[in-house]
Amino acid sequence: MPDSGSDSSARDPRARDSFDFPRHWEADVVLSDGGTVHLRPITPDDGEELREFHGRLSERTRYFRYFGPYPRIPQRDLERFSTVDHHDRVALIALLGDDIVAVGRFDRLHGDHHRGDSAEVAFVVEDGHQGRGLGSILLEHLAAAAREVGLARFEAEVLAENGQMVRVFRDAGYQVSRAFEEGVLHLEFAIDPTDESVAVARAREQAAEARSVHNLLHPRSVAVIGASTDPTKIGHAVLKNLLEADFNGPVYPVNAEHRAVRGVRAYPTVLDIPDDVDLAVVAVPAASVDEVMDGCLAKGVKALVVVSSGYGETGPDGLSAERRLAAEARAHGMRVVGPNALGVLNLDPKVRLNASLAPKLPSRGRAGFFCQSGALGTAILANAAGWGLGLSTFVSAGNRADVSGNDLLQYWETDPSTDVVLLYLESFGNPRKFARLARRLGRTKPIVAVKSGRHAVVPGLAATAADVDEASVQALFEQAGVIRVDSLAQLFDTALLLAHQPLPTGKRVAVVGNSTAIGLLAADTLLAQGLDLAGEPVDVGAQATPEEFAKAVEQALDRAETDALVVVFVPPIAVPGAAYARALKEAAHRTKPIVSTFLAVEGIPDELRMPGKGSIPSYASPERAVLALARAVRYARWRAAPQGTFVRPEGIDADRARSIVDNPEVEVRLDDLKAVELLECYGIDVVPFRIAHSAEEAALAAEELGYPVAMKATSERLRHRTDLVGVRLDIAQRESVMAAYHDLAALSGKPGVYVQRMAPKGVSCVLGLQDDPSFGTLVWFGLSGLVSDLLGDRAYRAVPLTDTDAAELVAAPKAAPLLTGYRGDEPADLKALQELVLRLAALAEDLPEVRSLKLEPVLASAAGAFVSSARVVIGPPPSRHDAGPRRLR
Repeated sequence: MPDSGSDSSARDPRARDSFDFPRHWEADVVLSDGGTVHLRPITPDDGEELREFHGRLSERTRYFRYFGPYPRIPQRDLERFSTVDHHDRVALIALLGDDIVAVGRFDRLHGDHHRGDSAEVAFVVEDGHQGRGLGSILLEHLAAAAREVGLARFEAEVLAENGQMVRVFRDAGYQVSRAFEEGVLHLEFAIDPTDESVAVARAREQAAEARSVHNLLHPRSVAVIGASTDPTKIGHAVLKNLLEADFNGPVYPVNAEHRAVRGVRAYPTVLDIPDDVDLAVVAVPAASVDEVMDGCLAKGVKALVVVSSGYGETGPDGLSAERRLAAEARAHGMRVVGPNALGVLNLDPKVRLNASLAPKLPSRGRAGFFCQSGALGTAILANAAGWGLGLSTFVSAGNRADVSGNDLLQYWETDPSTDVVLLYLESFGNPRKFARLARRLGRTKPIVAVKSGRHAVVPGLAATAADVDEASVQALFEQAGVIRVDSLAQLFDTALLLAHQPLPTGKRVAVVGNSTAIGLLAADTLLAQGLDLAGEPVDVGAQATPEEFAKAVEQALDRAETDALVVVFVPPIAVPGAAYARALKEAAHRTKPIVSTFLAVEGIPDELRMPGKGSIPSYASPERAVLALARAVRYARWRAAPQGTFVRPEGIDADRARSIVDNPEVEVRLDDLKAVELLECYGIDVVPFRIAHSAEEAALAAEELGYPVAMKATSERLRHRTDLVGVRLDIAQRESVMAAYHDLAALSGKPGVYVQRMAPKGVSCVLGLQDDPSFGTLVWFGLSGLVSDLLGDRAYRAVPLTDTDAAELVAAPKAAPLLTGYRGDEPADLKALQELVLRLAALAEDLPEVRSLKLEPVLASAAGAFVSSARVVIGPPPSRHDAGPRRLR
């Protein structure tokens, strides 16, 4: 699956491949100022760079690290510092280009006072890079590596006057104990993640990634590398668009053959530009980009927009070049948009940036837009301008080798210029992170997304796994607060409403118009969308005056039972619409949303435009107006609902569970006993059973388990099918057990049956996990039975799950009323089902190696939820999980 960040194949090309260290400890990370560095384990080949790094440290920094002058590293110490075993002794270096800028390490402590699960940790950051968050990054990554090798605690010795280092430990979110002696602080803390440490890390991640995008969208200067005098070249178009947008800063054309391009002085290379360059737009052929990159790296450019094509879209060789481009840029502190990108826009009048190939720009507004395709981006910008939808910022990321939609979500969360987020997504680089960020951002700003590929047959592009239906996909987006639409037209319809009108506080909608037929059409659509009519549709008549029309609108809005209003208006032939528009604007209620079919205009007609928020969007048909309103109602309901709490159930033994899955290289199904053992690690008990290979064994098993028992065929096709007599229930006698054994063995065609203690009778349910290319791991739930299977009556939620998510999942299937006492039956213990869901979600969080899991049947009754059977398949994790220390992925 395409990914928006680094992986093992895109690691730092200068990593020392001759040394065997854990490759997953490598990472590109974003620092607090938005710059990037590359993190990896140290190797003996790094000795000379380490000596140079030490030489660049100030006396004060060396004193704080070594508690003494230590002006030079002796050869013996140099070898010791750069030679580690990646288990008892671990050291990570932060690289900016070829230079080490920070080092962090831990050494396992042994002796009378230590149990082998503690290590001493220390790190040092070059003076010029202090204050960029490197200490916190190193601590996070060292702690993750330490947990992996069986450590539980860190200890550190810090000089009391080293306040900056003390703050790194204090602010990390761990519970730190301190002891003070002779000017030295001795610190100790457990390194298991806590709620506070995870919250701290994610807050820092948000700030850093938002800052890196801010640097991209707010450059003080721009260079166009490949600026051309030929109007047919993309380098000419980019420069032209930058100049015509009147960018608020210097623009530097880079062209080795001309002294000026479009009347602006040109420079042979980026290195010849006399001033700093914040952003470089690269518009040269792909074959020349490596040479250009060298110049940008040496110049210290902060961000690149690569509009050149010829990369991942061309095949494996192009993909390798693309990964190399992103890795080199990140290792030198730069973020990259592209390659094959349309470019970026910032319509803030203080910036006026059009670093793109798009000639036509929308007006400034309050919506931020992200997409991948350049051709699609051009169409989006043209449509936005035509529909009257203003944008704050726009990024078309092309192949998305580095900057992704997740980065933009981080930026828009705290961007005061953006109220609505619009996404056109072709794939997710990190679906788990997307769900987390969207859920958080959606609480304050609506996200509207078109997700293409829902019916695609190309592997990795399909929006969902084959057996996840579209209704469930919609539920998954809504779980994260994302308003999913099917087309660009629907995206603009919804965005116009969200950008210009307040959110509805309920689903009661009034209809006012001057056509009974159109009013009834709007009312029918409202009811079909699950909305309620706030009274009968009001028809003012074709001859109504503007004043009468306005009065009807005011009366509808003033009614307490009205949460929103649909206005359908076709003006009389003899009367101009402007008078009715003025009347509608004057009657508009700023606290209740209004959508209209006014003059059949699409967008925001001039007659209904208002300064600031309050413009009334118009749609070509009442159905489209109502559909946009219905999406806003559902989003408002999600936003107002309790968020729930991320709950980790007690009694989980994750370490034992990891030893069971043990990094499989291929997909394999766990045998029954291993599956039971794995589930036990998460507090999920399977009703006791035995596997018998003879009638006598079956009888002994039944006596051991206690009558009555159930017996099941070992055939996967038969074991859950009472209609195929593959299951026998309530067997209470030895003779019946032996007879059932012979019948079931004959039915399966081989010896062996399951003998299981009878669980309390209840509603038969099925619960499971599966991995989805768009959403990561899903927890699904449904009721067992042929009808439920035939209708696909299952509900899905993406992990991580809150307690609210678990409750909603259990209640979501259409057959769920059978669990709540349908027709007088005793209600099932829904809390027990929800607990089971949360335990399964915790397993999915901890063990991405679990590719699929199915519990069937789960018997839900007033006595609890009893798992009768489990099927577990493990394999290499297919999707990126949002866990571990901060990194660009």
